[in-house]
Amino acid sequence: MKLTVLQQAIRLLAYRRMFLTNLTPVDQVRTLIRQLHPLTPPTPFIRLGPAGDGGYLVPDDLAGITTCFSPGVGGIAGFEHDCANQGMTVFMADASVDGPPSHHPAFRFCKRFIGALTDEQYITLDDWVQQSLPAGNTGDLLLQMDIEGSEYEVLLATPTDLLRRFRIIVIEFHYLDQLWNKFFFRVAGRAIAKLLQTHACVHIHPNNQRGAMTLSDITIPRTMEFTFLRRDRLTGEHYRRDFPHPLDHTNTARDGLSLPKCWYGGDRR
Repeated sequence: MKLTVLQQAIRLLAYRRMFLTNLTPVDQVRTLIRQLHPLTPPTPFIRLGPAGDGGYLVPDDLAGITTCFSPGVGGIAGFEHDCANQGMTVFMADASVDGPPSHHPAFRFCKRFIGALTDEQYITLDDWVQQSLPAGNTGDLLLQMDIEGSEYEVLLATPTDLLRRFRIIVIEFHYLDQLWNKFFFRVAGRAIAKLLQTHACVHIHPNNQRGAMTLSDITIPRTMEFTFLRRDRLTGEHYRRDFPHPLDHTNTARDGLSLPKCWYGGDRR
């Protein structure tokens, strides 16, 4: 039987472990990016963690935050150490390791992945927080999440009331080039839209390890670190243009990757 051009393309791509999909309309991708344009926080930025991978910029608005939740444990814990040295108890979770890479008396470890449901290997963010904090603890929290693509399901599964407790949220979003995949966009876009109901983006830093993809006039770094500040901490809606920030550092020794201009500065059509 003679194969159609589409069938031939599907077979050819399958050999390369790839698959054709429906393309997200350009205007939908552009709108989502515009909603993520960073706003200016009322306080200066500080860097928690090392220069390089594992360090993140957050507003200097940590007073009163006594607890940090940090799912995803890597080979360094500089961010977590800096949070602990700020007086926070730091809860860490990851089923792929047996504990943090270094010790601090303020560290607490859970050997489970954070996900959309709770079972023997996974636990939801909501269940983890409830099990970790004493009854009656209603103070502000900090969330730093680098969980290799599971961040979207976690955001969708987390009650809005819990998200609102996190004054500052740092998330490394993965596979952002897949926003051009219509079906990925539906999930990731809704997760981001949910977060933006309670928080505003205040900083973005591209991870230079995985490069970027350009389609139409839109360039999307495949992995980027986002910092969100709860909206009640903002004093106005002024868009930032100071990228890269002086405290930004490349993640690896490869060539740097600047934040594309379509990702900041306000309305860009």
